[in-house]
Amino acid sequence: MNIFKGTLLIVAALLFAAACTDKHDLVVKYSSPNIDYSGRIDTTTHPAADLFWSGTSIRINFEGESISALFQEERGDNYYNVFVDNDSAFVLRPDTTKQYYQLASGLAAGKHTVELFKRTEWDRGVSTFYGFRISGNAKVLPKADAKKRKIEFYGNSITAGYAVDDFSGKDRSDSIFTNNYESYARITASHFDADYRCICKSGIGITVSWFPLIMPEMYNRLDPNDPDSRWDFSQYTPDVVVINLFQNDSWIVNIPDNAEFKHRFGTEAPSKEFIVQAYADFVRSIRREYPNAQIICALGTMDATREGSEWPAYVQQAVDQLNDAKIYTHFIPFKKTPGHPSIAEQQEMANSLIQFIDERIAW
Repeated sequence: MNIFKGTLLIVAALLFAAACTDKHDLVVKYSSPNIDYSGRIDTTTHPAADLFWSGTSIRINFEGESISALFQEERGDNYYNVFVDNDSAFVLRPDTTKQYYQLASGLAAGKHTVELFKRTEWDRGVSTFYGFRISGNAKVLPKADAKKRKIEFYGNSITAGYAVDDFSGKDRSDSIFTNNYESYARITASHFDADYRCICKSGIGITVSWFPLIMPEMYNRLDPNDPDSRWDFSQYTPDVVVINLFQNDSWIVNIPDNAEFKHRFGTEAPSKEFIVQAYADFVRSIRREYPNAQIICALGTMDATREGSEWPAYVQQAVDQLNDAKIYTHFIPFKKTPGHPSIAEQQEMANSLIQFIDERIAW
């Protein structure tokens, strides 16, 4: 047999083997009703699901020996916690090339669950998810019943879990160190077995941010990158909303040379009345979308709640102005350590919020 003919036979054999293997694979498209999404996800732009926000998750119940997910990243800078049968498996960093990523293999017969949880923030680029591929006696199972409780958070880097996995203490900005799964927000939601949504961005404020976007301009977006994108609030109605903002405002209002200070305020710092009114107006915006939700206006645990800070009083004055029995304040004391909250400090924040909810809110 000459080399050319031998090569053809080998290629033909490989293609036949691949065809036989593929025939037994089950492809589950992103649009399958058995895929359980959590978060603001766009399925209208193209035949796929675009993921933006921290804490967004994709979950599927199935039978099979192995499962892969088809992803493509805008920048290749997002990370996902992968859970197999509710146990942490590994961290996935999808690439800019559209390809399958194996999530689990060698699984025993019976029911299995895979979940991908987005650790990183929306400024790391859009993740595009096309679906799953299941191999070996593959079968898709119905998704779990919807959770009875729903909770939504609006926050900044604290809520995002910024640098929570940076154990060097250097507060590094590389996205590998951000992990929304370790944030007080996700921990609180998990404690109450509540469906979790998180609208957050490191550096964001209500009156001013470290970049040209504030929460009142972002809170109602589906795609946070698109000023014309609008989220349909009727798709998700939380029982409890937690707002934890003002940490960044508390710094920037004292830096008149900052570009965003100049952009928002000109040459003079905003008055206390302006700050209180801006906060109250934002909470009114949330109340309009969720007429029956219980809203917790929180602040902490960085130096906006240090001893002597005026910012808790601003939040309290705004809430008093609203005169709404279903709007509360909850202040978490300054952690008295440098940088962003560590894993332990995020847990302490969660403990504080959980206790407050247990004591004050029936849901």
